[in-house]
Amino acid sequence: MGNGNGPLSGAVIAVAGAGGPAGRATLLRLAEAGATVVGADNDPERLSQAVDAARYASGGATVTGDTVDLLDLKSTRDWAAHIEKDFGRVDGLVHLVGGWRGSETFTKTSLDDWDFLELLLIRTVQHTSLAFHEALQRSDRGRYLLISAAGASKPTAGNAAYAAAKAAAEAWTLAMADYFRKAGKAEGAEGPTSAAAILVVKALVHDAMRAERPNAKFAGFTDVKDLAEAITDVWSRPAAEVNGKRLWLTEEP
Repeated sequence: MGNGNGPLSGAVIAVAGAGGPAGRATLLRLAEAGATVVGADNDPERLSQAVDAARYASGGATVTGDTVDLLDLKSTRDWAAHIEKDFGRVDGLVHLVGGWRGSETFTKTSLDDWDFLELLLIRTVQHTSLAFHEALQRSDRGRYLLISAAGASKPTAGNAAYAAAKAAAEAWTLAMADYFRKAGKAEGAEGPTSAAAILVVKALVHDAMRAERPNAKFAGFTDVKDLAEAITDVWSRPAAEVNGKRLWLTEEP
């Protein structure tokens, strides 16, 4: 498993939402660090391209992909179970499922946007965390990482649905962190042995966006490659240091 003697050699890490630009960057960086990486996306073609690109660029590391409906709890549980059965362990779940809906003003907010975002940004967090938490606790370096947005802490009038959904996903992740804290105590450890953490960005940017808007500054945005680096770095830090923490990759509001 994995790819040689990198810092994540021997680790098995699942990436939800692996087909997008952030997913592509994360698959590659984790593979370069030596992990066995299992991506999931609901778009099989996009997922296949991301997996192939990461496998090729990382020199043939073990990178696989599964088309999974993360809105279905049973499908998500089956995905978690088959990863642990196939590879013997699960050391991480990186949640990159995203989506955005907004409005010009607060009064023009559409509750249809909430319905859409609640599924993408909250339900997928609920399902992945419930499906993976026991396997992550069994790992000696389990990590659940949610990618969130600064707007969850400082909502704007036109982003009510998005900010509220992100805030709910953060609260759910922090509850999982409390589970890890209590599980560590129950096992006689001084602190948590696994961790759930939140990486906070203003927004993400990638090369295609820059090519489309060459004059845009994207101030405060986090490049997907830098996000992938920050994700990988979480495994180098003790569980107690990151569990239940918001790790800011942009300026705190």
